[in-house]
Amino acid sequence: MTITAPHLGSSQAWTDAQLLYALEEVVENELNRHLKVAKDWMPHEYVPFSDGRNFPGVFEDGEEWRADQSKVTDIGKIALVVNLLTEDNLPSYHHEIASLFGRDGAWGTWVHRWTAEEGRHGIVMRDYLLTSRAVDPDKLEQFRMAHMAEGFESDNRHSMLHSVAYVAFQELATRVSHRNTGHQSGDPVCDRMLARIATDENLHMVFYRNLLGAAFELAPDLTMQAVRDVVVNFRMPGHGMPGFERAAAQMAIGEIYNMRIHHDDVIQPVLRFLKVLHIDGLGPDGLRAQEELGLYMSGLHSEASKFDEKLAARKARMAARARA
Repeated sequence: MTITAPHLGSSQAWTDAQLLYALEEVVENELNRHLKVAKDWMPHEYVPFSDGRNFPGVFEDGEEWRADQSKVTDIGKIALVVNLLTEDNLPSYHHEIASLFGRDGAWGTWVHRWTAEEGRHGIVMRDYLLTSRAVDPDKLEQFRMAHMAEGFESDNRHSMLHSVAYVAFQELATRVSHRNTGHQSGDPVCDRMLARIATDENLHMVFYRNLLGAAFELAPDLTMQAVRDVVVNFRMPGHGMPGFERAAAQMAIGEIYNMRIHHDDVIQPVLRFLKVLHIDGLGPDGLRAQEELGLYMSGLHSEASKFDEKLAARKARMAARARA
């Protein structure tokens, strides 16, 4: 990559436009790598359509939905709804990254490719949920309308670097959530479907993680500050959906996504791969951000340990009740 770089230690050297231009070659290389390893797949091949039947409505033979019609576990149903509603906001996500990254050149090609791949996830999950009758279809549609009517604005829409940092972690968080939901679903068909989705999410994470690594080489101070801000204030994109707090608490207890998983399987792997806490040559702002990030991670580990203890105690109580 041949560019004229501002002084690397300066906190004010780079604008978003300059970074977008400077990273274009990296985006092109990562896009080409992604297209070589990504495999197209057909959503309909993962849905058990032969299990489906009509719902009441225009069909006179429609069968009312009942909670006992699906083999999916209760925690699996909760997580599937959260994960699908998150995917449903794809138009807002596309608008945001297209506005930040642009629609031209390698950036634009990636934006549209990412959107197309993410679109499959919502298609296959909704088809599975309706065909398997895992959730109330009326409530699912009501939740979708309420969630999308609220709109979505990212906490990081103000900054291209913050947005890149966020998606590097968020894509991995989504992969972990989908994978764990599959494991806890009680349905091998659901598990296979979510494993396929998780593979996509992992490739998306790799793209953004590598892009974040290139940003550290260009603008280490600014990138360190962005990573610090994102990690300390991290929220999943579904935080605004109806009943999210309660669902998130249930998913935490159900070991689909909780503080320990967030620390061990999402934040730490990205920081470790990029050696974020060991980058040297930083200016005062970058060094301060790095130190604050290290302190935050120590605190997060301590809080995760407390959660582990509470979860273990809860499991022990439940086991004792089962034996009584």
